[in-house]
Amino acid sequence: MSEVKLTVQTRTEFGKGAARRIRRANQVPGVLYGHGSDPIHLTLPGHDLLLALRTPNVLISLDIDGKTSELAIPKAVQRDPLKGFLEHVDLQLVQRGEKVNVEIPVHTEGELAPGGNLLEHVLNALPVEAEATHIPESVSVSVEGLEAGASILAKDITLPKGTTLAVEGDTVVLQVLAAQAEEPAAEGAEGDEAAEA
Repeated sequence: MSEVKLTVQTRTEFGKGAARRIRRANQVPGVLYGHGSDPIHLTLPGHDLLLALRTPNVLISLDIDGKTSELAIPKAVQRDPLKGFLEHVDLQLVQRGEKVNVEIPVHTEGELAPGGNLLEHVLNALPVEAEATHIPESVSVSVEGLEAGASILAKDITLPKGTTLAVEGDTVVLQVLAAQAEEPAAEGAEGDEAAEA
């Protein structure tokens, strides 16, 4: 797992006006919390943060005011619903060797059995517990040859070493649904209604 270094500043101004000024300067307001310490309000570099967040559960090394260095993972990211730019980020403080609960993306490989079946992702991301500095980027699951009615449970997925499930093993992650044939429009029903009128 890659570690991204960001130089950040603590912030003392709060509220909508302060947040707008921060965003106009191509920066993002954020908060760092965890380990029972008081939250630290930060200003993060917008472009660098955006690039870092392309990796799910990225480990971020924060250089705070050039004085202290902390490790964090993103916990909540708020984006503008129309333009997509970052509005705010919540970061969770982590330590090397510490176990954290995160969700990792589930990728599928292979083709379903012939017949137009559909694959439903019941969970797009799998809740797991992993060491903060070794969070897997994703897990891959083979769906080769699966037929309608088949499902893949959380316990069926092979996890990387040092990673454990943070959800019940019997939780359905993927399931194969039979293709639904479109029903012809019920013309007789319309005629019956007309006759009754």
